[in-house]
Amino acid sequence: MLEEVRALGFEYAELGHNTSIALLPGILAAVKSVVIKISSLHNFCPLPIGVTGMAPDCYLPSAEDDRERDQAVRHTLRTMECAAAVGAKVVVLHLGRIPIRWPNYPRRLIGMYMAGQAQTPQFEQVRQKALMARERKRQKYFAQVCRALDRLIPRAKELGVKLGMETRLGVEEIPSEDEADNLIGCYGGDVLAYWFDNAHAQIKENMGLLRTESVLERFRGHTAGMHLQDFTPPMMDHLAPGTGEYAFERLAPFVTQEMILSWEIHGNWDTQVIIDGTQRVRKILGRAAAA
Repeated sequence: MLEEVRALGFEYAELGHNTSIALLPGILAAVKSVVIKISSLHNFCPLPIGVTGMAPDCYLPSAEDDRERDQAVRHTLRTMECAAAVGAKVVVLHLGRIPIRWPNYPRRLIGMYMAGQAQTPQFEQVRQKALMARERKRQKYFAQVCRALDRLIPRAKELGVKLGMETRLGVEEIPSEDEADNLIGCYGGDVLAYWFDNAHAQIKENMGLLRTESVLERFRGHTAGMHLQDFTPPMMDHLAPGTGEYAFERLAPFVTQEMILSWEIHGNWDTQVIIDGTQRVRKILGRAAAA
C-alpha cells in the first residue's frame, strides 16, 4: 500500500481511519526501511477491534455516556501512541456532535442545500433555527469534549504529538470555528491546532456558514495542516485534483512550510490523473503534499 503511494511521487503519507491493526507491522516495517514517511494519522488509527471500514465517529468525545467517551479517549490515546511510533507529528480529530433530533433542523438544512434551495428565504429560516437549536444544547456536549481533552492533552505533550481539530461539515458537529478558537486559547496552540478540510469548508461556505479566507486568516499560525481534494457541488468530495471545480488558488496565501498538506482522494482514480493533478496544485500552492 505504502509502496504504491510512494510510486505516485509522495514522500509522506497520512494513515487514515480505516487502517486495521493487522496492517501495522507492515507499516512499521515500511517506515523503518524508509519506503515512506508518515506525516499524520486520522483518528481512530488503528481501528478499534470489531470496527470495520471508515469509522472516525464510532466513539464520540462529546458523548454524555461515560463509557462511550472513555472508549473515545482510550482509542485516541492509542492513535497518539501509534503516531509517535511512526514519527508522525499530528493526529487529526473529530470531536463529536450536538444531537438535534427533533425538530431535526440540521438534516433539513442539508436536504434543502442538496435540493438547490440554499439561496431561498426558507433555507435562511431553517439555518437560523438550526443554529439556535445548536446553541441551546451546546454547552452540555462541549463540556464533555473538554473533559476528553483534559485527558488527552497531557499525553500529547509527553509524546510530542499535536492534535488537529478538523473542519466539520454539519452545523451540529463540534467544533464550530468559534469553539476551535476557544479550545486553542484554553489548551494552548503548542499541542492543539486547527486542521482545515477544503471540501468541508466549501460546503459550509455554500450553505452560508463560513468564508474560507476568513477561517484561514483566523487560524493563521494555528493551522497544523490541510486535507486537500477536488470538489463539485453540492457534496461531491474526495475527487482527484482537476476533476472538480475547487479553486485551489484561494489557499495559496495561507499555506506555510510548517503545514502538513495531505491529499484525501478516493482510491479509484487513474494514477496518472492523480500525478498530473497533484503536481499542478503543488505549483499553485508552492508546496509538496502527502497522500
